[in-house]
Amino acid sequence: MAHSKIVGGSTAKRVINCPGSVKLCNEAPEKPSSSYADEGTLLHNTIAEYLGEGKQPVVGTQYEDVILTQDLLDEKYTVALELLDEVDPENEMVYEVEVEVNFGDFIPDVFGSCDLLGRVHDRAIVLDWKFGNGVIVEAKENEQLMFYAAAAMRTEHAKWAFKDVKEVELIIIQPPMIKRWVTTVERIKAFEQQLLSAVKASQRLDAPLREGSHCKWCAAKPTCPLMTGAVERALKVKIDAIDIPTIDAYLQNAEILEEWIKDLRALAFTMLESGTDLPNYKLVAKRSTRKWSDEVEAKQALLDAGLTESDVMEASFISPAQAEKKLKKLKQPLPEGSTVSISSGNTMAHVDDPRPAVLLIGQQLKVALTKIQ
Repeated sequence: MAHSKIVGGSTAKRVINCPGSVKLCNEAPEKPSSSYADEGTLLHNTIAEYLGEGKQPVVGTQYEDVILTQDLLDEKYTVALELLDEVDPENEMVYEVEVEVNFGDFIPDVFGSCDLLGRVHDRAIVLDWKFGNGVIVEAKENEQLMFYAAAAMRTEHAKWAFKDVKEVELIIIQPPMIKRWVTTVERIKAFEQQLLSAVKASQRLDAPLREGSHCKWCAAKPTCPLMTGAVERALKVKIDAIDIPTIDAYLQNAEILEEWIKDLRALAFTMLESGTDLPNYKLVAKRSTRKWSDEVEAKQALLDAGLTESDVMEASFISPAQAEKKLKKLKQPLPEGSTVSISSGNTMAHVDDPRPAVLLIGQQLKVALTKIQ
């Protein structure tokens, strides 16, 4: 399905927070798809075919360069469907998959595709599949899901899910997790007004730009004035001359700057691949790794050269992660007490990170003395 050039479900958060990004993103070169995105698309398609047509998945099915493996089915596809059963344990939900929704004349040229739209009694269901492992997506106040709900309420073939409902449930299924949030039709309508205001603001010559977490996936990040301005300001700072409050303030923006640099490199790579000259850079072949041209022949040659069978067929005890993967197929957990977690060291994280802070030796002594007293 084509994407709206103004705003869609996945870009709703960005446009609401930064209306000026619409024009910048439309001017930015299209970012190439990643293997992670292609894997997500393959799983989306596989689930939609099963739920919509009853078509069973076939190992070996390919989307771009990603192949559907048994491991993907076991770890993502099957788990996703099991989590869907939690939403509808009595098998009472009426639903449609891959539902195209839009705002009609209310917000022209704004549309999207909802993964699953359903209804159980007097509750509307709006569900989105997420298959990435990096960022945990919450359902509460999720702009993408509210976008689909609001658009569905204005789409003739989707209104059935919302007729006379008392509540709306927004759901993210991101194996092995499920996130659910129940809200009201009034909250969805209030979101719709926010979206309308943002779209109108995006069409002004002075459409506002704002920094924030919504910048993470923005296609215009490498050329955005706010991003480039932040980098320029950061480069002028003498690191050894700043105090603790200033360090803290700059760290708040560090992730955004790191993402900006990453996206800048990606933009430059795309330009070089398309034939654009960059004075100080060029495309080169990646460092190669050696592989056996024929393992059977290579093994025999090594044995003939004097190596033993144990030399050429080295084996080690499988890791906990490998064992867990194998046990998952048997629906068995790792034996209790069989593993120990050993950190390779410390790393810095934001104060909101759920992991507990590490107590350094001085802090440990202080805590111990407090307990003694």
